[in-house]
Amino acid sequence: MVQIGRMNTLTVMREADFGLYLEGGELGGILLPKKEVPEGVSVGDNLDVFIYLDTDDFVVATTRKPVVQVGEVAYLKVSEVNRIGAFLDWGMPKELLLPFAEQRGPLEVGQKVVVRVYLDNSDRLAASTKLDKFLDKEPQGLRVGQAVNLFVCRRNDLGYSVVVDNAFWALLHEQDLFRTVRVGQTLPGYIKRILPEGKVDVMLDKPGYGKVDELSQRILDDLEERGGVSPLGDKSQPEDIYQAFGISKKAYKMAIGTLKKQGHIEILPEGIRKKTLSN
Repeated sequence: MVQIGRMNTLTVMREADFGLYLEGGELGGILLPKKEVPEGVSVGDNLDVFIYLDTDDFVVATTRKPVVQVGEVAYLKVSEVNRIGAFLDWGMPKELLLPFAEQRGPLEVGQKVVVRVYLDNSDRLAASTKLDKFLDKEPQGLRVGQAVNLFVCRRNDLGYSVVVDNAFWALLHEQDLFRTVRVGQTLPGYIKRILPEGKVDVMLDKPGYGKVDELSQRILDDLEERGGVSPLGDKSQPEDIYQAFGISKKAYKMAIGTLKKQGHIEILPEGIRKKTLSN
């Protein structure tokens, strides 16, 4: 089924002087204008295209991929404000409308806003800053440690409010940050805790000791390259650990603690040292 406002893979059904018609199922033939047609494409080929309504309300295709699609959250710049609403730059020739009714307050050209893209009642693409009405209030089927995608929406007193998998709100606590994050970023993360009333906490590291096994060999390999001694210990700066391994200090301390228990390393005041068979 063809989805308006999303990327679709469609088959070329016939050629015309002004472009190609793609198989659109119940929507019929969907025009891909001639200027958008890649070289060497012929009838029967499949193309990845974005589907939308043009200014005359005809369903058309483009090979351009927008910054954001229907059902997704993005951080977009206001390029124009007029009597209809605000218009956002989303990487397409026709800018994205943010109606006045979907704004939380007055906007100015050049300002960036977090929005969710949706289809209005006439299947036209639009944006809204009122994310709450689109997101699940009580997410289902989650488990602690589950890998998810996080979109950073805004800072708050406890850390950052994030949207998880474009579906529900969660909190990324300040205490779980081991590197700088900013509004508009998309980050990989994990479910940390599932609280009553649909509240969810997330983190950038896998909870518990989930990352230790994955890290252990990397730490041992790093020790080998350094001649068996590393200055990165449990008193090292978080920034130094992140630069070396791309992880938080908490995850690193858990990993070296496990390696110590397994007899692979010694933890010294000045770092760590790999044990040899003679030890």
